[in-house]
Amino acid sequence: MRCYLPLVFLTVGLPFQQVDAEDKSNFGKWEKDIAAFEAQDKEKAPPQKGIVFVGSSSIRLWDLKKSFPDLDAINRGFGGSQIADSVHFADRLIVKHEPRLVVFYAGDNDIAAGKTPDRVAEDFKSLVEIFHKDLPKTKIVFIAIKPSPRRWALFDKQRKANALIEALCKKDERLTYLDVVTPMLGDEGKPRQNLFQKDGLHLNAEGYKLWASLLEPKLK
Repeated sequence: MRCYLPLVFLTVGLPFQQVDAEDKSNFGKWEKDIAAFEAQDKEKAPPQKGIVFVGSSSIRLWDLKKSFPDLDAINRGFGGSQIADSVHFADRLIVKHEPRLVVFYAGDNDIAAGKTPDRVAEDFKSLVEIFHKDLPKTKIVFIAIKPSPRRWALFDKQRKANALIEALCKKDERLTYLDVVTPMLGDEGKPRQNLFQKDGLHLNAEGYKLWASLLEPKLK
């Protein structure tokens, strides 16, 4: 019998835009989404000390029950979000659940919105600091910014951001960098089309099956 820990995931992802959006966050636009999560919590309180998935649409669209049927996971993904959005709402989204593990995916939309790889890494560092301020033992799995057909022109910047975040993770045993990039690339070194929906950006069932197989060993 396999045993899993409770989990929480976050994800972020938006269409490609060339915009200098370093400090143009509009957190108010997410208030409805965050309030909806809070209403769910009041209706049925999620387990403490579990696992939370947080991030952009790649998290929001993930059917965790299908991928991890024996896992009591909390999905707190809100589509279109960037890392800074999760930083801003960390207390209301994640910290209050006191998770032992956080699964995080974001950065995809950040690069698409014009943020630099350095800024993406700094934002992730800020998120980690918020978690560990109140939850020093919480472990965090960062799912690497995925390569996709729709955003292939941004791959070099995504790769640089991933490298910076991987370096941060290697300095802290509480952080894990999950490489999904390598297995998502085909023989020609480009994204495998069979892993994506028709929009060339969001994962399909096959894509999530791959992610689940890579993540599962980290959840036991």
